[in-house]
Amino acid sequence: MTMPRSLFLSLLCMLPAVAVAASGAQASAPAECVVPSKPGGAMDLTCKLAKKGLAQGSAAGVAGPMRITYLPGGIGAVAWHSMGSQRRRAEANTLVAFSGGSLLNLAQGKFGNAKASDVRWVAALGADYGMIAVRSDSPYKTLGDLIAALRQHPDTVLIGVSGTIGSQDWLKMALVARHAGIDPKVLRFVALEGGGEVFTAMQADYVQVVSGDTSEATLNASANHARVLAVLSEKRLPGVLANVPTAREQGIDVVWPIIRGVWMGPQVPEADYQRWVATFDRAMATPQFAEWRAQAGLYPFVLTGAKLTAYVRKAVDEYARQATELGLMR
Repeated sequence: MTMPRSLFLSLLCMLPAVAVAASGAQASAPAECVVPSKPGGAMDLTCKLAKKGLAQGSAAGVAGPMRITYLPGGIGAVAWHSMGSQRRRAEANTLVAFSGGSLLNLAQGKFGNAKASDVRWVAALGADYGMIAVRSDSPYKTLGDLIAALRQHPDTVLIGVSGTIGSQDWLKMALVARHAGIDPKVLRFVALEGGGEVFTAMQADYVQVVSGDTSEATLNASANHARVLAVLSEKRLPGVLANVPTAREQGIDVVWPIIRGVWMGPQVPEADYQRWVATFDRAMATPQFAEWRAQAGLYPFVLTGAKLTAYVRKAVDEYARQATELGLMR
């Protein structure tokens, strides 16, 4: 049985369009931002800001809106090793959120033998600061109240942190205690996975204090879920936390800035890597992005590509020095 000539010609005319469509499907792929923790924390917030930035920056070669996925475990180690695996290390449209805490973990060897040079650093989207918070109905009204309780009965105050001994949340609280003349070793820390889980634990009264970040506190304080006792910044911050005093104002000289951004796998082609760098350069230069960043509780800190890579390597070296001085490394 032969195909009618008219049908054959119709199919023949469709071939170029089909070929173009197939080619376009291969050139474009959905963008993904991996959150290396459970939902609700500052890492989640970072990916949501990146998603908005992608819409603003119009990245070429990306099909549809960015999707956000969650890969918690090991305070970032699971996501780090997953993206470094042979299967995922060249994914051209996958970003992973990171923070200053990620760099601290790298410095302390908590990602195994991983080094800062093992991945491609794309963009720093902003920065926030450390903070100390309690439940909105807590008897601790000031940082001084909390410090007095820790001096008298440290065993009765559970402090929720994202990570274990040596994590940045642990270090922030340890430094506050040390400056107040309290041995950090007497404090009772509860290690949890990500800022979202820490605040959930506090609302359930599983912990009474959170050592976390101002971006996370902004989300919870605005909903009246928490009372922030101190921000670990040089001066008071604008926005929702404008009335919260710094630790310095309360006699505790501790300042802790936190960078937030995204990286990619080590074998992402140079052209794709530069495409993403250019996308974030465009997006972060707009007034709209500045507004979104402020809504997320973050403050201006813009670095991309080679400049960010140099910053990260220097920061990891500095964190290693600080950890050694605190006896966390040999």
